[in-house]
Amino acid sequence: MLPSPADEPLGNPDGRLDCIGRATLPAETPTTPPDRNPMKPILRGLYALTPDDTDLASLTRMVSLALEGGVDALQFRVKGGTPAERRELAIAVKRLTDAAAVPLIVNDEVELACEIDAAGVHIGRDDGDPRQVRARIGAHRLLGVSCYNDLERARSMIGIADHVGFGAVFASPTKPQAVRAPLSLFAQARAMGLATVAIGGIDRTNAALPIEAGAQAVAVISDIFAADDPALATAQLRAIVHQALAATRA
Repeated sequence: MLPSPADEPLGNPDGRLDCIGRATLPAETPTTPPDRNPMKPILRGLYALTPDDTDLASLTRMVSLALEGGVDALQFRVKGGTPAERRELAIAVKRLTDAAAVPLIVNDEVELACEIDAAGVHIGRDDGDPRQVRARIGAHRLLGVSCYNDLERARSMIGIADHVGFGAVFASPTKPQAVRAPLSLFAQARAMGLATVAIGGIDRTNAALPIEAGAQAVAVISDIFAADDPALATAQLRAIVHQALAATRA
């Protein structure tokens, strides 16, 4: 599993505070490159994204099975329900990921990520300025940014995001109208020093391909949470992904 986030104090040149009251940098000031904090969690391997399920018992059961299968990181990606309902769900999921020592990243909702003390947040094109989000969450937390099929957007995230997401790399049942991202993007981004996550249509038949192309992690929803046995599906996916990662280091 991944190490816990560091709790390093930050400088406070203008009196701003991060989400748990630490001093942080002004939004217009470039942050220290995220990869310079050796104690921050590293997103690598199998990254499970929760289904959009607002039923507490159902969601926590599915998350428990993914954790049992050995998922490396989890994203809370519930979009339905009220803010209060999502908060209750997120707190319950956080208890499970904390017990398993697995980083929890919150999709879109920066304030929710701060409130539940998540390991990080993932934002898309419409979820705010990444520099402002970085200032809000602090340098000690993970920031992921969706870059779709846009290498120049990814380039602009250098020194701001810990990782960028490209996708859909394959046809996605979750977002059938999503733009397609060629696998060549991963090698190009890696050459810039960017960590990358592949998303979109990834399952046990193709999970190794983005890793072989240069991705550090793959994000999966349906092949885990729509499986007859989510724990087994997770274990099989993790084995495939980590075998591919090991081969890229050989």
